[in-house]
Amino acid sequence: MAQSLEAAQELEELGFKTVWIPEAVGREPFAHAGILLSGTKQLIVGTGIASMYARTASTMQAGQKTLTSAFPDRFLLGIGASHGNMVKSLHKTAYVKPYSAMVEYLDVMDKGMFVAAAPTTPLHRVLAALGPKMLKLAGERADGAHPYFTTPKHTAVAREILGKGPTLAPEQAVILETDPTKARALARSYMGTYTRLPNYANNLLREGFTEDDIKNQSDKLVDAICAWGTLDAVRGRIKEHLDAGASHVSVQVLTEGLVEMPRSQWRELATLLPEF
Repeated sequence: MAQSLEAAQELEELGFKTVWIPEAVGREPFAHAGILLSGTKQLIVGTGIASMYARTASTMQAGQKTLTSAFPDRFLLGIGASHGNMVKSLHKTAYVKPYSAMVEYLDVMDKGMFVAAAPTTPLHRVLAALGPKMLKLAGERADGAHPYFTTPKHTAVAREILGKGPTLAPEQAVILETDPTKARALARSYMGTYTRLPNYANNLLREGFTEDDIKNQSDKLVDAICAWGTLDAVRGRIKEHLDAGASHVSVQVLTEGLVEMPRSQWRELATLLPEF
């Protein structure tokens, strides 16, 4: 955690405006966000995402209001429905009709009791939306959407559904490796976790990929999901998202191993910031 805070401080110094942190089976996101916000000055911390099945709606809204009170306009709550197998195995909760469950969850959040001093700045939240119904909901009941494991083609569709106003912040995996074999091998290692999850697989089918593309992780799919190669290649992919309607691109650098942070690659990416 000390290393993560040090990294966040460097990212802020490099000029990055926002850091996204996950939940899944990692750190508890509200505590994690509080530590990063406390150790930085202007950095925005977004949860990508906090699972609605990991805490009640009342607890979720209290956590959001607590961090917003302490760090005005610097905490962005990303909420998601997670995945059936994770919800059942980790949280011992039934996973039924995630769209309807999200609507009900937001209703409870919006009516939640909070007797401490209310935040003096607006609350900000986005939904981890992939399909048309959840994207529409993200535009109606949140500040926008934070799609994960998608392509610029999906970004264009999402923008059309959301309309002009809402935030659209897709995640983009990048690999700063120019050898095609090495880059695609690393990409497939990362992608294997997600292509087996129905929510992501169904979204890829909607985009026009085949079941064979998904099962075998075809070069076509790998190259669409992961931007690999030179810094120029990464620049091009980010621009594709922005041209398709993204208002912010969450860049995730992939490297060998899961623990070591790609700080040298972040420094390389920082050279692109003046362009965007």
